[in-house]
Amino acid sequence: MKTFPDTFLWGGAIAANQVEGAYLADGKGLSTSDVMPQGVFGPVVERVAGDHSIKDVAIDFYHRYPEDITLFAEMGFTCLRVSIAWTRIFPHGDEQTPNEAGLAFYDRLFDELAAHHITPMVTLSHYEMPWGLVQQYGGWGNREVIGFFERYARTVFTRYQHKVKLWLTFNEINMSLHAPMTGVGLPETASPTEVYQAIHHQLVASALAVKACHALIPDAKIGNMLLGGLMYPLSCKPEDVLAALQENRAWQFFGDVQCRGAYPGYMLRFFRDNGIELTITDSDREALNASIDFVSFSYYMTGCVTADEALNQQARGNILNMVPNPHLASSEWGWQIDPVGLRTLLNVLWDRYQKPLFIVENGLGAKDEPDADGVVQDDYRIRYLNDHLVQVREAIDDGVEVMGYTSWGPIDLVSASKAELAKRYGFIYVDRDDSGKGSLARSRKKSFYWYQDVIATRGAVLKDG
Repeated sequence: MKTFPDTFLWGGAIAANQVEGAYLADGKGLSTSDVMPQGVFGPVVERVAGDHSIKDVAIDFYHRYPEDITLFAEMGFTCLRVSIAWTRIFPHGDEQTPNEAGLAFYDRLFDELAAHHITPMVTLSHYEMPWGLVQQYGGWGNREVIGFFERYARTVFTRYQHKVKLWLTFNEINMSLHAPMTGVGLPETASPTEVYQAIHHQLVASALAVKACHALIPDAKIGNMLLGGLMYPLSCKPEDVLAALQENRAWQFFGDVQCRGAYPGYMLRFFRDNGIELTITDSDREALNASIDFVSFSYYMTGCVTADEALNQQARGNILNMVPNPHLASSEWGWQIDPVGLRTLLNVLWDRYQKPLFIVENGLGAKDEPDADGVVQDDYRIRYLNDHLVQVREAIDDGVEVMGYTSWGPIDLVSASKAELAKRYGFIYVDRDDSGKGSLARSRKKSFYWYQDVIATRGAVLKDG
């Protein structure tokens, strides 16, 4: 009987802007997420008095977190990944002193987790930044934002040094290439040079946060977070294999910089070939030397890459512009389901970095419907998660060091891509729809009890094949 290690952390992952609501409560400022009501790929919309967005309330985790954490504990969670809303701490981003009411909220949240013996893993910036920093400074395109982020990071490290020992810097940092406003606070019209310069500033800020964490919380571990966008060549044609190598490097370079402390040669060539000239100072190069302790990533799907431009054009409009894999099935949202790809990715990242890995997002979004008894019979989710966890176990047997697994959306939340509640990921159903109607009552889905058994048996109940 195969089981996971005793030290393996089990749990779920949520993000402040997708669960908390209370979007202007207790001194919170506007974030980029607040002005993007249609999701990470949507337009920026000016907020006016009396308007509303589904994210303004979301699932009201800000007020209901004790109830939700009790449910997580009932499932047996030993870890919960959360994010801090930067604008709860520094509402506009450039204040000299933090907002005490925001700091106090996360004190209460971390205390509640501790009372249930759940380890918090905290992301500093999860798909949001202060809107004030975009309006007044131009987002991450402005070097000054590095200092504002470092002040924020040092503030929360100091405040929560006895409560939080696992940290992440930026959520899916490579997503800035596809959603620049969400990632770095730049408009869709930004040039490649502008986007990569902003990304550079963010990489420097991430490294400075790593250095600060090591200094302020010596017994903590801090990692990066990548969108695990593993790509296969569509065929064995050498041109397709090379195209896949280059496509994978487009996101792996973020990990290379954060693990190895410098830009890899292939990226320097990419900049040269595309006329991208970055301003990189000596102090930037010195800062980048601060290496992360572990690599975390999200995994939802794989895609294919080809050198055939006609096929590439057909793929435009898919998430990350991926060519579909003819050997894989897809979810309701067109995301291809590939459990074996997770084992492959774990091995690729382990071979590349030789640092502990943490799967901090993985899950299935679906249109869940309660039955006559009010229960969601989500066997499709159980099957999806079972098959992926079997492959995680196989990767551990391969020799990969995996710290833990936090499924995405252990409770229904507002999806990032299109700001929908209809796209549900949770083990816990939340009674609210995309029009904002519903009681917000929580109820256990069938998968709740399944995941409870998985954790209790350390994976012994997982089914192969």
